[in-house]
Amino acid sequence: MKKMPVGIQSFRKILEDDCIYIDKTQHIYNLIHGASNYFLSRPRRFGKSLLLDTIGEAFSGDKELFKGLWIYDSDFDFKKHPVIKIDLSRIATETPEIFKESLLSDIIRLYLQESIEIKDKTPSDAFITLINELYKKYNERVVVLIDEYDKPILDNMNDVEVAEANREVLRRFYGVLKPMDPYLRFVFITGVSRFTKTSIFSELNNLTDITLADKYADICGIPVESLEQHFSEHIKHLSTLDNFRHYDSISDVILRWYDGYSWDGKRKMLNPFSLLCLFELKQIESFWYTSGSPKFFIEIIKNKPESFMKLKNMEISSRVLETFDINKMELEPLLFQTGYLTVKEVIFQDGPSVYRLDIPNLEVREAFTMQLLSELTESGETLADISYRGMKDALQLGELTKMLELLRSLFASIPYELHVKAEAYYHSIFYVVMTLLGFDMDVEVSTSRGRIDAVLELDDKVYVIELKYEDCPRDASNETKRGLFDKALMEAMEQINNKGYADKFQSSGKEIYKAAFAFLGRDEIEMLVE
Repeated sequence: MKKMPVGIQSFRKILEDDCIYIDKTQHIYNLIHGASNYFLSRPRRFGKSLLLDTIGEAFSGDKELFKGLWIYDSDFDFKKHPVIKIDLSRIATETPEIFKESLLSDIIRLYLQESIEIKDKTPSDAFITLINELYKKYNERVVVLIDEYDKPILDNMNDVEVAEANREVLRRFYGVLKPMDPYLRFVFITGVSRFTKTSIFSELNNLTDITLADKYADICGIPVESLEQHFSEHIKHLSTLDNFRHYDSISDVILRWYDGYSWDGKRKMLNPFSLLCLFELKQIESFWYTSGSPKFFIEIIKNKPESFMKLKNMEISSRVLETFDINKMELEPLLFQTGYLTVKEVIFQDGPSVYRLDIPNLEVREAFTMQLLSELTESGETLADISYRGMKDALQLGELTKMLELLRSLFASIPYELHVKAEAYYHSIFYVVMTLLGFDMDVEVSTSRGRIDAVLELDDKVYVIELKYEDCPRDASNETKRGLFDKALMEAMEQINNKGYADKFQSSGKEIYKAAFAFLGRDEIEMLVE
């Protein structure tokens, strides 16, 4: 069996070490024979670095390296060009001063490799000189490949002042490329976020953004059809292991966990990092998610927790998907660009297309909601995991009293400074919990007579849920609390009954539970069930 190239971003090393490689060279051919300046946004650990390295090798002049791949038998001339590769993930970014010094050091490293004398004192000036000197040395136009172009900004999203200062350094650095265009053969810039409509590329406005281009929807990642083609031996081996024997279909399990990414709503892609880790370590885990924590947008959700409830089957225009503004962070495009949402369908209409987004797979859904539950309640992952398992059993057995006890322990772990005196806050926590349990819960379900707060359908049960919040002083007497609970619970149950929220499920043949929940704050929760 071929080896798993886990963490290997060198195209040459993958081939020489006889590792699995998914051929992307037809895309590279099309890029080189199309425009000359490109931009691509993809989530981290999705193959961007390997793509850039492969492009660099295509311009190295070593045709034999590509033997057996699509581009080898094409009319590509494999003409050698000088290549500048800059990976900003290796650059220190804590302050703009450190960033400029580290970036300049990286450019100096490239000078030394080419035995070129360096005199410039700023990254931008050094970049200009390097392009000029390589052009003169090889008498060929230069190829520029920039990886993780936005990392100096993303690393500092919790410090807007540093992020903005680093953005200004990048704006000047990337601005070098447009006036140097006569000396450039090919430019390709990749990263996670899409700053193409903001000031970071204000002086480099000739980039072709292929992020949502149908033609390049599968340029990174592993296509679903490649699973059996390239990994059949590895799948067969997994089926012999004790921890996989209970699955009816190993392929189906893999697809549920790691498939689902798409940038055109049609071609589905598996996460390459997670898939390779699965076959290397021979276990199902959230590999991609745990390789980096989305701290800065977890903070956004903590400040506006009800936003998480709106992520399922969200419809958003292409204009909004391109938005990335340091001073006004929009959660939805950020989650899409970082890989926590993906395109499920493209709706074509007059004007910009509309994209229907959703969480791609079980890996992202389970790990994301577990972390979100832990962060929103500060319960810690141990309590979150205990609650996860206990509530799942309680719902499947219809034991709502047990579920109430677990909810109380979770809400008790909400710090007072995080607590929001609003019904939407408790809706969002409740929704996160249910999502984490793996249940497909619908929120704000429309009926002919109103909107149900939440509906949870199991194989043999339906839970029709209404939630109410009453503001209550922390030092209120038990009598006052009891009165507020009774008022909220009666209002919630009357709303369920008077508006016939359960009626639409009467013909389902399932057992129907009408559940009213009342919140006074933190662990002050009561329930009424009919």
